Amino acid sequence: MQNNVLILDFGSQYTQLIARRVRELNIYCEIHPFHKVPEELSSFKAVILSGSPFSVRNEDAPHPDLSKIRGEVPILAVCYGAQYFAHFHGGKVEASEIREYGRANLSVIKDNEPLFKDIPENSQVWMSHSDTIKELPTNAVRLASTSDILNAAYRIEGEQTYAIQFHPEVYHSKDGKKLLENFLVKICGVEQSWTPGAFVDLTVSELKGKIGDDKVVLGLSGGVDSSVAAVLLHHAIGKNLYCIFVNNGLLRKDEFESVLHQYKDMGLNVKGVDASARFLDALAGISDPELKRKAIGNTFIEVFDDEAHEITDVTYLAQGTIYPDVIESISVNGPSVTIKSHHNVGGLPDFMKLKVVEPLRMLFKDEVRRVGAELEIDPELLGRHPFPGPGLAIRILGDITEEKVRILQEVDHIFIQGLRDAMLYDKVWQAGAILLPVQSVGVMGDERTYEQVVALRAVESTDGMTADWVNLPYEFLQKTSNTIINRVKGVNRVVYDISSKPPATIEWE
Repeated sequence: MQNNVLILDFGSQYTQLIARRVRELNIYCEIHPFHKVPEELSSFKAVILSGSPFSVRNEDAPHPDLSKIRGEVPILAVCYGAQYFAHFHGGKVEASEIREYGRANLSVIKDNEPLFKDIPENSQVWMSHSDTIKELPTNAVRLASTSDILNAAYRIEGEQTYAIQFHPEVYHSKDGKKLLENFLVKICGVEQSWTPGAFVDLTVSELKGKIGDDKVVLGLSGGVDSSVAAVLLHHAIGKNLYCIFVNNGLLRKDEFESVLHQYKDMGLNVKGVDASARFLDALAGISDPELKRKAIGNTFIEVFDDEAHEITDVTYLAQGTIYPDVIESISVNGPSVTIKSHHNVGGLPDFMKLKVVEPLRMLFKDEVRRVGAELEIDPELLGRHPFPGPGLAIRILGDITEEKVRILQEVDHIFIQGLRDAMLYDKVWQAGAILLPVQSVGVMGDERTYEQVVALRAVESTDGMTADWVNLPYEFLQKTSNTIINRVKGVNRVVYDISSKPPATIEWE
């Protein structure tokens, strides 16, 4: 990649948003932990330092070595980054008397500063810090203030180092995207050439060069990510791509047959493998969600390895890993606290002896869809809601049985088809049903029932990093609940999940 932007992550909850805003400007960027600065910096035309939950005044505060960057590459230091330069380079940072969090307005902006070009003086910005910069670092010039913060932005003379106390990456900073554009395009001269077409051309070329005449095997899931990865590889190596679509018995109702047919219509070299019984046997008696993931992952590898051995001289395994998978699996301080493991991050067991190729590893979900559109993939497939790799296993809370899978498949089918019929499917980013490990009392006819409870979940999001629950019409929920209870034997109560991410996750396990 040329004209890269390097984002050094100090552990901020907003770091991924910085990357998204930069990508929205058609500029390629990468996130690296602050203590793992790439050795080769020649391809980077700008560096952005993220915020952080740490205080620069703490002994364990992140303290990166920027000697190869400062003065050599333009820097934009955000929040913690701004405090970092002040604290360690001649300025003064103190605890704020009042924690500065939320909306603020720029009250003074220094004239003729390229960082603030075309940004109004009263522009709304978003603050999120408990320290404040009392004195600027050596050779610094104040660029902006708010009514409460004297040093809201500054630059350091003699170098292209800029620092801001607010967060331009969040939507609440009304002109944040413009500020990033001013820094990257006006000041750094970065070209806005990161487009789906450019990504396809570059990636296909790189795949051809990397793989050559070797054979690649890829596990299709029916989802957007693996499908786009498959078509990219198909463009690069044609029939040397061998796709395997495994039915783990945890897919949506009738999904195995319908998606397999769709893949063959796309011209992909694909084989369908029904291993439902094998997966259900591996899951028998397991209730812990992480153990479920491990059981499914291990079984998938075994099934996949068996099928891969049927193909002679395979060299590579392709995966549909995307950037959020990678980001959530690393941390600025080594392995992060595990919210949930990602089934396609972390490589392969040694016995498979295959090299890994991940053509979508640096893309966010919405970028994957745009690349898919560039490849002219069926819009219906590109518009499919994300579906978890472990399938319905993590939507059945508790142990897995064939009967529970049947119940949830029926419930899920009614919910998803109902969204389609009501023209709501495309207004939702992801939807599904969860089978709860409780039973509730009910009355059907004149008889008392004691049956399962299911929860419906529908969220809106851009890339899954954050999500809000969707306010589905009451009439729709009423009709869906009534249909489920009447048609799905074993269910007598339906609830709707109205929690957002954070604090909840999209899936329940």
